[in-house]
Amino acid sequence: MTFLQVRSQNPALIGYWQNWNDANCPYIQLTGVDTSYNLIPVAFALPSPGTTYNMQFTPDGVSVQTLIAQIQTMKTAGKKVLISVGGETGHIALNDSNERNIFVSSMMNIISTFGFDGVDIDIEGGSLFISGGTIANPVDAKIINLIHAVKMLMVNFRQQYNKKMILTMAPETAYVQGGMSGYGGIWGAYLPVIHALRDSIDVLHVQLYNSGSMYGVDGNIYFQGSADFILSQTEAVLYGFNTSGGYFTPLRQDQVAVGLPACSNAAGGGYIHPDTVKAAINYLRGFAPKPANYTRFNSYPELRGMMTWSINWDASVNCNSVYEFARNFDRIFYGLVNITPNEISLPEKFSLYQNFPNPFNPSTNIKFSIPTTQYTILKVFDALGREVATLVNENLQAGVYQYQFTTDNYQLPSGVYFY
Repeated sequence: MTFLQVRSQNPALIGYWQNWNDANCPYIQLTGVDTSYNLIPVAFALPSPGTTYNMQFTPDGVSVQTLIAQIQTMKTAGKKVLISVGGETGHIALNDSNERNIFVSSMMNIISTFGFDGVDIDIEGGSLFISGGTIANPVDAKIINLIHAVKMLMVNFRQQYNKKMILTMAPETAYVQGGMSGYGGIWGAYLPVIHALRDSIDVLHVQLYNSGSMYGVDGNIYFQGSADFILSQTEAVLYGFNTSGGYFTPLRQDQVAVGLPACSNAAGGGYIHPDTVKAAINYLRGFAPKPANYTRFNSYPELRGMMTWSINWDASVNCNSVYEFARNFDRIFYGLVNITPNEISLPEKFSLYQNFPNPFNPSTNIKFSIPTTQYTILKVFDALGREVATLVNENLQAGVYQYQFTTDNYQLPSGVYFY
């Protein structure tokens, strides 16, 4: 098999891959995931029965060896595959140093067995709880032990693989933005964890769904399922806010993604129509006019991307159109405007898309867009950086183009190629 790689996980389309079958959003093979998804948390590693700390993970739809091979295939194709811990049913609590150490050991065993690129923290259901202290100086053992455990995982991962462990987080709004209305209990309980690990976090994608109303940094209250909710809750972690437990220092733009359900069936509430999502994110990035009531304080052109629960829902015929969320990401972050039957569609920016199919044998299609007439060169390189093919070398008008790359035409062996 041959693979082409084009982009890192920036911008990131993050999608949870459900490791189980559901009648409404059926199990799909990991290698069958839409190619626009480039950061994939596998749901979920869970505590073994009778514990809240000894983690285990068992593939549901395929054998262990098959999933290991599929993860490697995705990694070879340039994707990052993480193991997500917790979820709605996974109560994780590290009450002391012994439980912390077992958590770390069991998680490293899962990572090593399957070859995961990192860890996604999706602890819910009151597992984190604030009884005192501040964002900068927490006093609760479960919070302190979780922070220490993740730091230990980061160190162990680097020692074993000589690279950084990818770290993402998917808290519910109450645990983050909820800290503005009250710092205590579950309200703001993730803030000390985010603060302590801010130098290690790759992406924070708060779940903007299954949420009650929340304050924005402007002091107003906003409701899920709206452009205002995307704007107010996303800017909160990009702009910073005050709590009774101290000031939450904002994260970098490249550390924040917008987390939404793939359709109304995927969550209890919070689904937003793709056009509204596009309008809100482009306004947040400074590329479009204000779409609702909330007025942003700054613009964030380097916003990392989008997250959804889940890939399975996005792929399901019981959701909306198949891969509606992924296609919306493509048009938001890679510049294609919405096409209607009576409208000429021109790109808004330069974009180089993931080839399809990928992997392929022997041919694949490469799509790109240019917003103005430009002299354009499209080349392919092997894994050693040697040029192996020139597919385009001419003046092109503004538009969207697709070219076929066939390895047989260049007598190329199977492997990984870059374009």
